[in-house]
Amino acid sequence: MAQKPGIPKGTRDFTPQEVAKRNYIIETVKKHFASFGFMPIETPSFENYDTLMGKYGEEGDRLIFKILNSGDFLSKVNDELYAKKEATSLTPKISEKALRYDLTVPFARYVVMHQNEIELPFKRYQIQPVWRADRPQKGRFREFFQCDADVVGSNSLWQEVEFVQLYDAVFNDLGLNGVTIKMNNRKILSGIAEVIGAKDKLIDFTVALDKLDKIGEDGVKKEMLEKGISEVAIEKVQPLFSFEGTNVEKLNSLDELLSTSEEGKKGVEELRFIIDAIHTLGLQQAALEIDVTLARGLNYYTGAIFEVAAPAEVPMGSIGGGGRYDDLTGIFGLKNVSGVGISFGLDRIYLVLEDLDLFPKTVSETTKILFLNFGDKEAMYCMQAVKKLRENGIKAELYPDSAKMKKQMNYANKREIPFVVLAGTKEMEEGIYTLKNMQTGDQEEVDANAMTEKLTKYI
Repeated sequence: MAQKPGIPKGTRDFTPQEVAKRNYIIETVKKHFASFGFMPIETPSFENYDTLMGKYGEEGDRLIFKILNSGDFLSKVNDELYAKKEATSLTPKISEKALRYDLTVPFARYVVMHQNEIELPFKRYQIQPVWRADRPQKGRFREFFQCDADVVGSNSLWQEVEFVQLYDAVFNDLGLNGVTIKMNNRKILSGIAEVIGAKDKLIDFTVALDKLDKIGEDGVKKEMLEKGISEVAIEKVQPLFSFEGTNVEKLNSLDELLSTSEEGKKGVEELRFIIDAIHTLGLQQAALEIDVTLARGLNYYTGAIFEVAAPAEVPMGSIGGGGRYDDLTGIFGLKNVSGVGISFGLDRIYLVLEDLDLFPKTVSETTKILFLNFGDKEAMYCMQAVKKLRENGIKAELYPDSAKMKKQMNYANKREIPFVVLAGTKEMEEGIYTLKNMQTGDQEEVDANAMTEKLTKYI
């Protein structure tokens, strides 16, 4: 009995139309990456286990797909370790590789391994799939593409300013109005933890705070209590749950709140520089907003943190994010190399554009003209014109079989091909082609040159 086919949860097949739409987003992002001076690289789909583990925090580590060693992977595990059944100690023995969780850690590894070949500051972009063992839901998949841009080798805050501009440029080009670029600084979060007396619980504090939009104020407080953060400390952080006002007003409030924390004040200064620069330079359509609850839950951020929210009318999570990670390459032995980067969430951006009907109508068009097939002699005559059209950048094809005309016309209709060509004995004798517009039904007789000229406008 034949096996019923299926695919793993959280993965998808893509139709030609969907791939065309995804490529439209990718090409738009690529265009702006290049215009901002970023160069492309690629890294393997899987990395060494110890390259990835321990870089994303406890929650992130749990979402990494591990790859079992080939062959008898249990043979190297002693009976005592196997009997304990502890995943944290057993997994490294049976899994030496893991699918990449993001593109940032592999990039840090790349920089360290190729440090003698690259010029700093090094600006790279990378568009490849990543994998996370997450619970699948709308906008959240186990396999998805990331579109990353990073700079390493510069401490300058002008890089952060440029990333805000880059986000704005891409979303403006996609016609996606109403996006909000949320920004915070890890130093501010550290400063807040310090002034409320929870500095030793910084990771637990930021991971809980980052869930505010998902589990609400009460949920965040409950999680903080469960992680050992005192009620007194939580009471001190209460103003953050209703932190409102303009960016300048928020910065002034943070100045007061963090007056006793040098690290916190440094974070406020960095945010103020970026906000002031963007205010002077302006944005095309995006809004820039300080969000003091934004943490993104990743251990490696040390400065600015970014997250992009879709327009309010679309119920979607973040469609982009990133931040500065001064210490990341140090994990691999390369000290004092600062980095900052952002990511575009291709799959979520796709869903948002689809919901708002923002894809250009022509984006999924493929063949512009189909030549009907009435036999081998007629097909050879048509193929001469097909060759000429293709040489001029026009997407053309010949129906492969000399089937009934109705079947061939239905095929053109179903594929929404705008033009068909009929060429029989009469046309061959006169050296012409009958060109039919499938939308209007109009027909005209043209030679190969006239047909090419007419269709060039439809490229």
